[in-house]
Amino acid sequence: MPKAIWNGTVLAQSDNTILVEGNHYFPHESINQEYFQESNTHTTCPWKGVASYYSIEVDGQTNKDAAWYYPSTKEKAKHFQGYVAFWKGVKVEA
Repeated sequence: MPKAIWNGTVLAQSDNTILVEGNHYFPHESINQEYFQESNTHTTCPWKGVASYYSIEVDGQTNKDAAWYYPSTKEKAKHFQGYVAFWKGVKVEA
């Protein structure tokens, strides 16, 4: 089962991830919400739409904008709308 881990803590795990451009996107209900804080950061992908970000906080350490998701996607990305992906040192073990 794929797991997203940072600072020794499992942030998300699910058998229902979707692999897009080399990133595992986890269903929103599979994340451990206690570690996620909404960020004001947004970026735009030409085919997915506007991404929103979460900063991750574990044991007093913050990993700014280490997770992203698309709350409202363009048509070609609808199948993973709302799913969460990771970077910035978050390891995904499949």
